Amino acid sequence: MNEYLVLVVEDDKPIRKLITTTLKMNDYRFITAVRGREAVMLSASHKPDIIILDLGLPDIDGVEVIEHIRTWSDVPIIIVSARSEDRDKITALDKGADDYLTKPFSVDELLARLRVIQRRLMRSENVSVTEFVNGRLRIDYVSGCVYLDDEKLHLTPIEYKLLCLLAKNVGKVLTHKYIIQSVWGTPVFMATLRKKLSDSSQALIQTHIGIGYRMMKL
Repeated sequence: MNEYLVLVVEDDKPIRKLITTTLKMNDYRFITAVRGREAVMLSASHKPDIIILDLGLPDIDGVEVIEHIRTWSDVPIIIVSARSEDRDKITALDKGADDYLTKPFSVDELLARLRVIQRRLMRSENVSVTEFVNGRLRIDYVSGCVYLDDEKLHLTPIEYKLLCLLAKNVGKVLTHKYIIQSVWGTPVFMATLRKKLSDSSQALIQTHIGIGYRMMKL
């Protein structure tokens, strides 16, 4: 049995059944909620490791659920919603969601997103806070140095902050707004950072057009 507990918040019975059956077949533990307020209470009482959340709930909007939970918890939240407009995705991600899947979705993609979250959780439990390693990339937080294939990269202070922000949230989509609020000068320095990362940048930093960026786990 998977050690992580997943809270599924979905009022549509067939979709809820699809998600829970998928979780059960892949040995995940799970609990369910059909209303937003119920989801907030279960989040507080059961402290799930991951939340799968629909936005169109019968009592309060899923975005409001995110806002409530983010006042006291950083639990990873994957949105599964029929809302496909970029503004809906950006709003949910800006409010604190970690990922966004649009209905209809494939169960294989959902499982892949869950595995990304699990890797993040395992790294946060076990990884040394002095160093970050992802494929060919290594960040030495103590010295403030970055290496690619053990060759030191010369980054500006802003490029370094931007890279650390992406590394801290590896696997998570960060919106343009969130990045700009966290690190000044993002558009220009993202381009120069990707150039310095050379041919690894396309695999390492994924662009979500109109939304933002995600550092992939290699």
